Parts: sequence; C-alpha cells; structure tokens
Amino acid sequence: MEPPLSPPLVDRSTSWRQELARLVRLSVPLVGANLLQMAIAAVDVMFVAKLGPLDLAAATLGAFLFNLLSYALIGLTSAAAPLMAAELGQRAHAVREVRRSFRMALWIAALGAIVPMLLLWQSGAILRLLGQQPDVARRAAEFLVPLIPAVPLAAGAGVMRSAAAVLGRPGWTFLITGLALAVDLVANWAFIFGHLGMPALGLIGSALANLVSFVFMVLAYGIALSGDRRLRRFRLFGRWWRPDAERAAQIVRLGLPIMAIWVLEGSLFGGAAVLMGLIGVAEVAAHGIALNIAAFAFQIPFGIAQAATVRVGLAYGARDRHWIALAGNVALVAGIGVMGVTAAIIWSMPRLLVSAYIDPTDRANATVVLLALRFLAVAALFQLADGAQAVAAGVLRGLQDTRTPMLIALFGYWVVGFGCSIALGFMTPLGGEGVWWGLAAGLLVVATLLNLRWWRRRELGLLPGWTRDRPGADRSRV
Repeated sequence: MEPPLSPPLVDRSTSWRQELARLVRLSVPLVGANLLQMAIAAVDVMFVAKLGPLDLAAATLGAFLFNLLSYALIGLTSAAAPLMAAELGQRAHAVREVRRSFRMALWIAALGAIVPMLLLWQSGAILRLLGQQPDVARRAAEFLVPLIPAVPLAAGAGVMRSAAAVLGRPGWTFLITGLALAVDLVANWAFIFGHLGMPALGLIGSALANLVSFVFMVLAYGIALSGDRRLRRFRLFGRWWRPDAERAAQIVRLGLPIMAIWVLEGSLFGGAAVLMGLIGVAEVAAHGIALNIAAFAFQIPFGIAQAATVRVGLAYGARDRHWIALAGNVALVAGIGVMGVTAAIIWSMPRLLVSAYIDPTDRANATVVLLALRFLAVAALFQLADGAQAVAAGVLRGLQDTRTPMLIALFGYWVVGFGCSIALGFMTPLGGEGVWWGLAAGLLVVATLLNLRWWRRRELGLLPGWTRDRPGADRSRV
C-alpha cells in the first residue's frame, strides 16, 4: 500500500491570483537556479582567462561542445517532467507512476550519454574537421577528457532537478546550484593555480573543477530526494534496476522533439557567431557580449517555462479544461510581462551592462562597444518575443505536445531566422546588426506560431478526451 501524501502536491487553482501565486512560488527558485548555473559558467571563464588566450579559446570551444551535447541529453530526459506532473494531476497519490518516470529518465540519461561521451573522446578530430587551429583543437580535446564522465552526471542532475520541482520542492534546485557554484569556485582556484595542497593543473584543473561540481550536484540531489520529508515518500531510487520499456519509450517519444528544439535554438545563436566571424573580429566580440547579456535575461522566462510545464501538466493530468487555460494563460502573461521589464532595462542602460564585460572608456574598445550597443538595442526589442516563445513551448510541453513545436522551431529558427540573418547581414549595409535582426525575426515567428497553437489547442485536439470546464462541474466531451 502506497503511503499517503501530506500536504497534497496538486493545488488546483480557480482564480488568476491563486495561479499566479503558485506559479511564482514554483518559478522563482528555478529562475534563481538558472541564473546561478550561468554564474558557474562565468566563474569558469574568469579563471581560465588568466591562463592566456590559447587556453581561453580552447576552453570556449570545449565548453561549447560539452554544453551542446549535454544539454541535448538533458532536453531528452526533460520529458519526464510533464509526465510526472500529469500523473500527479490525475491521481495525487501516484507514487508508483512518478517513480517509474523518474527511474526510466535516469536510465535514459545513463544510456543516452554513451554517444556524447564517444564524440567528446574524439573532440580533437572533430574540431580540426571544423577548421579550428591545431593547437586550439589539441588543447580543447585535453580540456574535454576529464569532462567526459560529467555528461551522464549533468543529465542525471537535470532529471533530479525536474523531480524536485514537480514534487513541490523547487527550493532544493536553488540551494544545490548555489552550493555547486561555491564548489566550482573553490575547485577552480585550487586545481588551476595549485592551492589547498593541489598541483597547479592549469586548463585541465578547470575541467576537473567542473567535474567535481557535477559530482557534488548529483550527490546533493540524491540526498535531498531521499531525505526530504515529502519527497522520500516516493522512494524515487527504489528498484532502480527494474526496466520499464513502455515508460522509456514514452519519455523518448516526447523528449526527442524537446532535444531537437534546444539544439536548434542553441545552434542558431552558434551559427550567428559563425556569420559574425565572416564579417569581422569586432563583430564577434560584440556579439559575444550582447549574447551573454541576452542569455542572462533569458533565464527568467526559461524558469517560468519550466514552472509552467509543471502547472499545465498537473491540470492536463486532472483533465480540467478551466485549470489548463488558467495555468497556461497566467504563465504566458507573467513571462511576457517580466521580459518587458528586462527589455526596458537593456534599452535604458546598455552602456552600463556592456561595462561589466569591457571598459567602454578605452578608445581601443570603441568599435566593439558601439557594435555591442547596437546589438543590444535589437536584443531589447526581441525580449518580448523570446519570452513568449519560451513560455509557450513550456505550456505546450505541459500538454505533452512536442512534435509540432519542434517543426515550428525548425522553420522559425533556421528557415526564417538564419535565412534573414544571412540576407540582412551580407546583402544590406547592416552587417552584424542585420544578423541580430534576423535572429529577432526567427524568434518572433516561433513565438507567434507557438502562441497560436496554444490558443487553438481545443480545435487541434491537444486537450484530453474528458475535461472539466471548472472545478466541480460535470464532465463534458471536448
């Protein structure tokens, strides 16, 4: 007999105020964790930058490969979140069902890591095929070797993070990521420069620091999920050896399109960097600064989208049409509203933001600063579209709708976005600014199409077969 859950995890909302309060309670720790994860990457760059331009270039390339492959795997396993949420929405005591999804997501994280690990093992050859300088490719490969075991760890931590959020303990994600930032900082200091009795390992030390931080996160999540008074009731790690082919197939079916969306979006901005390289060195530097600022801002709607997936997933499992609409609409308004604030900040104080990366008073930086300010002006305008597309994808994931959003992303990001970037960047006088206008066009198209799909969810058959118009109402056919 399964143990009862107390307090209940499924808190149904009947008003905008209730749903907004629950969304904020869930999303704030997730947003904080996302920002702390960005801070970990920033710490790595700050330490490696002291080693010289060759090691910084190698670490940049290596981190790009590692992040691309590990985030793809995290996207694949992230399908467990809407499944667990729907199971809880359908039955608040769905202990066995949640445990099945969690267990098979961990299996997929472990088995799915094999291909990325093999690719990282051959990273030197891959980078040389991509035309990178031999010295940089060699150093990047050396940097990536210690990070190979971190691929399944990163994916496993992502699964455990999703479980903590779905099961009503998002605060663990913020606390553990914050502690991981402290671990990464100390480990970089010790391993790179030889403190605390460690040998000075230079670039390899930074990779080891990353590995240590991932090991810490996995152990910390394991302790939290097993020891938390509410979460331990699920016995998430119980019978971890038992396979479940049906549930694994369900996760893969939902997760492959999510993985593709993340890769398509990430590679779009990577492709934009390549286009900048064809225009000029100053454009590449300015692009990096503006993109980093935009990426920090994006962590806010991304966290709201993660929370929206859970809230809509709970309503989807409960088959409550009123709650589905309420949860999705509140999340969309919140996401777009927050990005309106970030857009105003970027628009009103771009020079201050740029000064965090480069000295704007140095005449040698004049061209880079001018370009970065122009790029940020475009970034401020597409903040609303970026927030709208991120949250819309999140609410659709709550409805377990991922395949068509993947096709929308392919069309919007690469046909419209990259196509316009090429056209405006190389066929008009706009240059690098034209590349950014192309990115804005792609994000706007994706945001529009995903939101249209959400608003037409009933006609498109995205709702469950039986729903309730409002809590307590009789069921009616959709």
